[in-house]
Amino acid sequence: MKLVTFSVGSGLRVGLTDGEHVADLTARLSTHPRTMIELIERWDDVAGEVRAIGDRDHALADVRLHAPIPRPGKIYALGLNYRQHVAEMGRELPAHQTWFTKPGTAVNGPYDPVQRPKVSEQLDYEVELVVVIGKRCRHVPAEKAQEVIFGYCVGNDVSVRDWQTRTQQFVIGKSFDTHAPFGPWIETSDGVDAGDLDLRLLVNGEERQHSNTRDMIFDCAAQVADLSTAMTLEPGDVIFTGTPSGVAAGMRPPRWLKAGDRVRAEISGIGHIEALVVDEVAEIHAPE
Repeated sequence: MKLVTFSVGSGLRVGLTDGEHVADLTARLSTHPRTMIELIERWDDVAGEVRAIGDRDHALADVRLHAPIPRPGKIYALGLNYRQHVAEMGRELPAHQTWFTKPGTAVNGPYDPVQRPKVSEQLDYEVELVVVIGKRCRHVPAEKAQEVIFGYCVGNDVSVRDWQTRTQQFVIGKSFDTHAPFGPWIETSDGVDAGDLDLRLLVNGEERQHSNTRDMIFDCAAQVADLSTAMTLEPGDVIFTGTPSGVAAGMRPPRWLKAGDRVRAEISGIGHIEALVVDEVAEIHAPE
């Protein structure tokens, strides 16, 4: 099933889509979920109701899709997780998972513009499979990880490379506003084989990345096991699971994104997201 966060006019709502139409779950379900996190938390109680919905309320073209989870409790992302990407960056295969975070303010809608920041010209793209956690959990063994994964999205871990590499801690280069677009919906885990998905990223129609999740060094189950060893994972937490080769930083010379570029990230069986790159218009937000 494909679950969306959408709006028609003002106010966010939760919906079910078939790719052409949307059913308003906020209005239809007995629990009236206001957010995707509420829906995920109550999924065991309402899944039957959702599956029974036949007709739809809106054409998909008539609604605005937002990030499925507009403000996740946690966003973690895994670096250097595809063998060919590690090779193009001239690195050795990691013995341990390399984690960083992205803030909630980086979340962006699946078709909203991505900003090229005023402070850098080294704007890069990274198509990624995104995992959405479905249950509160801790110390989850890899063989049980599928039980706590609610679903999957398409993501783009947009990166500002000079800010990422200027210190050993590269979180800030991954944290700029609009630099965590994902969606266009959550494909529930019962319909996805995360171990065999094709990923592609195109810039202005030119293919830059093309791989398969089989090239992952640490699969989704291993990632859930690793993270949950350190922290409690909660419904609606989001994991960006790594990117394949073909990033702009790996090219000689690098081919950074610029204003006017259109970036499309897609994953087989899930869907695609697409963004126009725009130059940031800096505004000072400070107390008067």
